[in-house]
Amino acid sequence: MAPRNNNRKKNKTTMNTVGAVVGRLRSQAGLSQPELAERACVAPETIASIEQGRRPLLPHVAERLDDVLGSKGVLWVMVDNLPEEAKFPVWAVEYVTKEQEALALASYQNQVLPGLLQTEEYARAVFRCHVPALTEEEIDQRVAARLERQAVLHRKRPLTASFVVSEAVLKDRIGGREVFLTQLRHLRSCADLPGVSFQVMPLGRESHAALNGPFSLLETPDHQHLAYSESQYSSHLIDHPDEVSNLAQRYAMLRAQALNPEESKRLLDQLLGES
Repeated sequence: MAPRNNNRKKNKTTMNTVGAVVGRLRSQAGLSQPELAERACVAPETIASIEQGRRPLLPHVAERLDDVLGSKGVLWVMVDNLPEEAKFPVWAVEYVTKEQEALALASYQNQVLPGLLQTEEYARAVFRCHVPALTEEEIDQRVAARLERQAVLHRKRPLTASFVVSEAVLKDRIGGREVFLTQLRHLRSCADLPGVSFQVMPLGRESHAALNGPFSLLETPDHQHLAYSESQYSSHLIDHPDEVSNLAQRYAMLRAQALNPEESKRLLDQLLGES
């Protein structure tokens, strides 16, 4: 457990350091956070979040700040040399790292499709729903990071992956009709990938094992079993055996309550035929 805690502290320290440098340069320039935000054409909350270490400094923002603060590319160089994990929110770094090397993973989602199954257009539409609104550059960066993660489904040695998704997610039209149709086709294709099981939890069930919300499970190469859950502003990578076991039991019950993989494929075919 110590290495995971150390990784989280290291990534958080990196963001805090970058934020502290931004704050120092801003102070030396005699600017307030709102003044710097206005001159750099970003939201005041963006500057505050960066300086507090809650949001990574993106390359395009670093370039703008360097221009405004006269820091001669210092911030851009710092960002360019950040570890790859800095592409993701600090609370998700551990999970994303584990996900890429996992032997097996399982995911239940009831709001949006799992990130590993999203098309570029669907992912972009999801990020455009973010409140407060993200800039186009921020959306591009997040979409690219999400698409990179999907390589795990196409490894030479197939990953064992199980996805259970609420039917309500399939009834939404995130991004509009064309985005939705493209996403459905992609989903149907993913359902046939080696090692992948896709199941739909139909509407109208009288019992449901995951009323507390979405979560994920994974097994590491050394056969450690972990769980992951997110809320609005935080997330938890769970390694306590009892808690992981409880969620694994819920997931097993979910799979029994959901349509089986063949029935789920037929539902996708039906939705595509109706569109």
